[in-house]
Amino acid sequence: HFAVLPSISRILLSSLSVRSTSTTPPHNHTLTMSMNQLIPIVNKLQDVFHSVGMLDTIDLPQIAVVGSQSSGKSSVLENIVGKDFLPRGTGIVTRRPLVLQLIHTNEGEEYGEFLHLPKRKISDFEEIRNEIQAETERVTGKEGKSISALPIHLKIHSPHVLNLTLIDLPGITKVPVGNQPKDIEYQIKQMILQYIKKPNCIILAVSPANTDIANSEALKLARAVDKSGDRTVGVLTKLDLMDKGTDAMDVINGKHVPLKLGFVGVVLRGQQDIESNKPIKDALENEAEFFKNHPAYRSVANRMGIAFLTKKLNGILLEHIRKCLPEIRSKISALISKAQQRLSEYGVPLEESEMNHGAMLLQLLTQFSKEFGDVIEGTNVDLTTDELFGGARINHIFTEKFYPMLEKMDACEGLTDYDIRTAIRNAKGPRTSLFIPEASFVMLVKKQVKKLEDPSLRCVNQVFEELVAIVDHAEKHLVRFPKLRERTKEFVADLLRRYETPLKVFIKNLIQIELAYINTNHPDFFDGGNSSFMIMSQQFQTNVNGQKQQQGPPVPQRRSNPSQQAGAPQEPQVDMNDREARESQIIKTLLKEYFGIVRKNISDAVPKSIMHFMVNMTKLNLQSELVQNLYKSELFEELLQENDEIAQKRKATQKMLTILLRAQDIINEVRDLKV
Repeated sequence: HFAVLPSISRILLSSLSVRSTSTTPPHNHTLTMSMNQLIPIVNKLQDVFHSVGMLDTIDLPQIAVVGSQSSGKSSVLENIVGKDFLPRGTGIVTRRPLVLQLIHTNEGEEYGEFLHLPKRKISDFEEIRNEIQAETERVTGKEGKSISALPIHLKIHSPHVLNLTLIDLPGITKVPVGNQPKDIEYQIKQMILQYIKKPNCIILAVSPANTDIANSEALKLARAVDKSGDRTVGVLTKLDLMDKGTDAMDVINGKHVPLKLGFVGVVLRGQQDIESNKPIKDALENEAEFFKNHPAYRSVANRMGIAFLTKKLNGILLEHIRKCLPEIRSKISALISKAQQRLSEYGVPLEESEMNHGAMLLQLLTQFSKEFGDVIEGTNVDLTTDELFGGARINHIFTEKFYPMLEKMDACEGLTDYDIRTAIRNAKGPRTSLFIPEASFVMLVKKQVKKLEDPSLRCVNQVFEELVAIVDHAEKHLVRFPKLRERTKEFVADLLRRYETPLKVFIKNLIQIELAYINTNHPDFFDGGNSSFMIMSQQFQTNVNGQKQQQGPPVPQRRSNPSQQAGAPQEPQVDMNDREARESQIIKTLLKEYFGIVRKNISDAVPKSIMHFMVNMTKLNLQSELVQNLYKSELFEELLQENDEIAQKRKATQKMLTILLRAQDIINEVRDLKV
């Protein structure tokens, strides 16, 4: 399902702020009739979304009934309905949630309808009880030891009920009985929490009055998710079974457990009444007499009993739905737009398309090529905001990786004074020259310039990888056709490699060009080489003016061959005389100056070469190359073979859209209601 669907719950959550315990229906008859239509409308939405398994992701207003096994929870529901219809017995009787939709009718007929038995009306409520039992066992088994979160949906139509939607949840048990799992208490509580933790769910917490209210399992669970008591309605049962001389007025008045929606006391049939089939109508009359005549409850009798509880819940649910409805309508409209957009992305099935295979293939290749170029140029609207991508990423490779890498390279990296002195001595041969031999400078500068090749080729690899990533992004237009996507991706990868190979050769040639001719007359090299000549002239002038010259300087030893020694070769430690020190310093100065010139040339030429030979060439030629190699009539059927998964997703999305349109029609039924 769409990831955006859970956001409906956030809309409903913000609307669930029922602050008043008033249950008096509006006096205006027309408004009352309009309001009463809201609950059946939500019931329709519930059925519609249940048909596609969306009840867990779409939170519609509802009332969840929570209580322990012996709290009288089932009797409360039966008294609200006015019929015996729930399974009875020992242990856990309610093993699946029962979504009970009460629908007021003006006709005298009373019947039930199960969502899993469409268009079947059941007038015999004993048969309804048996069907609940059978449907429960169908999922949980007959052993009676397991529970299931899969709900049963039951509609009861009757002129004796108010419009109401209640969810009967399994009763809380503390001790496993018989072959029940040891963690049955944990399982039941987790199922209950899945419903009541949603802030749009009203909690009907049923607690027996003849036990300490502080130990009520229903109120403990309600407080865990509704700490302020904003959406919990307390129900006190077994008031008639309390010890003589005691009452529950402190609880009803909220002195022990404050609930903003208050407590309602009820008197239910006892076990003997149930076994003797005492009519619920008689039980309700007895309940009214109990509150009317009881000395403690007489003053609040008009706020006690099943009839008042039903009206109270009806009013709370109506008010909640009224607040939620406008935003639900707008959200469903937004979901319809998203579903239509998703369908558009999945495309029209080939058998339904008016476009022939050739035209469709050409359109797909064009879309892919355009997407590739747009990502490079930065004009694609679907680009992420989380990280750099496409053309921006390529620029980042140039400016934040390649340039800094070259700038960090030292012109004399890897060269020791010993290496420089040895190079000078080797260039002099048997002679003692007056100036530094140019051959030593040329040899050393070539060695350093050669080091620029590796980061340049690494830059090519990084841009190549980014272009492959762009291909992965652009292939979303081809996801329907896996063979076309695979062939296209393989072809573009081959095309990039065809452009990459000559590009790397060209970049290597750039380095070779720099090595081929060391241009000491370069205008940026000490003013065309004039300054370097002056530096060496000053050195010569210093020598002939009488500075002490060391005679017979030590000859550097030849480096030993590692294969001829047990240990690693050691660099000879020979002190330089003043002349050699000055010559080494001059060489370093010349190296840094010339290396900087070459580095500047390479840092400018490499990005330009990459853009021309690989990026721009791919962008400009991609569509024509794809068409030339893939647009062949004998390949149409193979390349346009649709992905089964996409076809299934399209079908599911189409079904989802149908459901959402149906939901929109349901919501529009109240467009003219004055609610």
